[in-house]
Amino acid sequence: MGLPGNCGLSSSKVRLACVVAAMLLPHSSDASESRPCAKTIPELNQVWGDTAFPLKWQETSMSDGKPLVVTIQEKNGKFHLQFVKAMEGLWAESTGYICPVGNELEIEFTGDDIRLGPAAHWLIKVAIGNGGKFSLQRIGPHQLRIKTSGWQGLFSSK
Repeated sequence: MGLPGNCGLSSSKVRLACVVAAMLLPHSSDASESRPCAKTIPELNQVWGDTAFPLKWQETSMSDGKPLVVTIQEKNGKFHLQFVKAMEGLWAESTGYICPVGNELEIEFTGDDIRLGPAAHWLIKVAIGNGGKFSLQRIGPHQLRIKTSGWQGLFSSK
């Protein structure tokens, strides 16, 4: 998909419109092909630098008393992240490869790769229903920050 035809003109309004259009265009991410992305649990442990990286995390930052529980599994040659909200059921589940980006790990997904459940707030459904990414950042020995568009939470493996 290319930029609008007027993007060669010198008008500042047209240039601004072209910049905005370029930012809104979907991008294909070939970057994950050049990064050492993990496709298996042993590869995830290697990318994280932790041979015992926990595969189950419970939210500690929720304000409603109903924590999300996140599980990480291998499924059909990809990772499967499942978020289940206590007493409400499925929040979201996504598949993809986990790739290092700075001091975080990311799993990018398309609209076809994510399923949002009844426990997901409508704002989350709008923010990531057509694709996005989950970023995972270690903030302590048993603590993890997980974030995506419009949401973030703190999790514990204990």
